[in-house]
Amino acid sequence: MLAPSGSEVASQATEQPYLGWGFVTIASCPYTQGVPQAAESAGPAREIDRPVGQDGREKYGTEELATVLSHYDLGVIQRMREFNRGSRKAPKLQIDTDTGRFLLKRRARGRDDPFKVAFCHALQLHLADKQFPLPHLIGTRRDNNSMLQWEGAIYEMFEYIPGSGYPQTLEATYDSGRVQAVYHTLLDSFSAQWEPPRGSYHEAPAVRKGLGTIAEAMRGKKDVRASCKFLADSYAEAATFVNDAGLAGWADQIVHGDWHPGNMLFHEDHVVAVIDYDSARKLPRIIDTANGALQFSILGGGDDVSKWPSHIDQSRFKRFLRGYDAVAQLSTAELRVIPALMIEALIAEAVFPIAATGQFGRLEGGAFLNMVVSKIQWLQKSTDDLVAMVAD
Repeated sequence: MLAPSGSEVASQATEQPYLGWGFVTIASCPYTQGVPQAAESAGPAREIDRPVGQDGREKYGTEELATVLSHYDLGVIQRMREFNRGSRKAPKLQIDTDTGRFLLKRRARGRDDPFKVAFCHALQLHLADKQFPLPHLIGTRRDNNSMLQWEGAIYEMFEYIPGSGYPQTLEATYDSGRVQAVYHTLLDSFSAQWEPPRGSYHEAPAVRKGLGTIAEAMRGKKDVRASCKFLADSYAEAATFVNDAGLAGWADQIVHGDWHPGNMLFHEDHVVAVIDYDSARKLPRIIDTANGALQFSILGGGDDVSKWPSHIDQSRFKRFLRGYDAVAQLSTAELRVIPALMIEALIAEAVFPIAATGQFGRLEGGAFLNMVVSKIQWLQKSTDDLVAMVAD
């Protein structure tokens, strides 16, 4: 992400047997056959009251909190406080007890499909079993399930550990690449009952459609329309290059799908937890790796985007891929397509929010796109140098 969000949670291993795979409790649903366990239900569904604070964040209601917490054995609660990071539609609560510190999360609407949650949990349980650094789920009191359903909402409980954001050091960048390679290696042959999506930023029709939407909305701004045309042409050119390199013949596997600094916690330049598995999908690993290389090397700036640098941090770019290569070596063909995939990823990330709102966060959309053009031009000009840098 161009403006990485803060990390949310991390966790440590527990000594208890690990959790069952949480799933939806719908008797008529064919997916329930053969599933190890069902999600624990706290009662018949009715419309939940979702209080909203002055900052627009959803909060927990008193009845909701009492009911949900009664399904967990956390010990004597000593303190609770809101954990205001991440989505405003997914309230989180930090809970301190005499047995430890925990984090309760209610999933946001639109990210609470129980089948998808079950897949994410199966993925996390597999990784946890392999000692991968990630938030470990806390099971429910009665059935040790990984999710709880109440009033049509889904809740998750995690063990919580402290950590800091990305320190932007070369050591932390190297470790981020290394941990991504470990993730890919551990999931190389992973499969589950729910088939993950396959779409990505690569050759996505929605990107070209979004650029058309922006151009039409800003038809009075010739510079923005010119930027949209340049970005559309550059996106198509990059996608063609990647396809011609043989992407279709490269093995698919489960990837993270959103590998950026905001989805990690660090301690002394080491990754201590990777979070947010909702974007996991099945793709060639290089699509994930190229996006990681972009996210850990891109440079931003202040409110005046015209002053943002066009170049990436080449030292961090090289160090991220060196870290990856230390665990799982990338082929020459994979290395060659990384700059083209970075071009696609950068364009896609800019287009979607601007097409929807006219803004990129707090920044005006047209000016932001013009800045992206300069970054794409630099990447195009520097492709050969970037490939040579990591191919040595």
